[in-house]
Amino acid sequence: QVQLVESGGGLVQAGGSLRLSCAASGSTFSINAMGWFRQAPGKQRELVAAISSDGRINYADFVKGRFTISRDNAKSTVYLQMNSLKPEDTAVYYCNSRKYFSIIPWSTPSGDWGQGTQVTVSS
Repeated sequence: QVQLVESGGGLVQAGGSLRLSCAASGSTFSINAMGWFRQAPGKQRELVAAISSDGRINYADFVKGRFTISRDNAKSTVYLQMNSLKPEDTAVYYCNSRKYFSIIPWSTPSGDWGQGTQVTVSS
């Protein structure tokens, strides 16, 4: 299994930016697909962005043009750069590691999860 630790969350004003990091332990990081999910109070967990081992990327419609996912395999770390933040982006953001990028739908729970990091966007 993979252990994941998120960091970089916090409080920011609407229109501001944050960069989330997810540091992974384990020998399979470089070949695993990575994703960021978020869960707001009273809402279901939803995919924000995902990136494959070779750089293929999927974004949720609600973050396209604002968020950027990237990974550094040498550092076993995946990032989520969040710009133009909105109050509705407020949620706990979770890092996810799984074996397949496209074979299993990202709506299906799979793989390993971090503990989450809180992002709060004020209006």
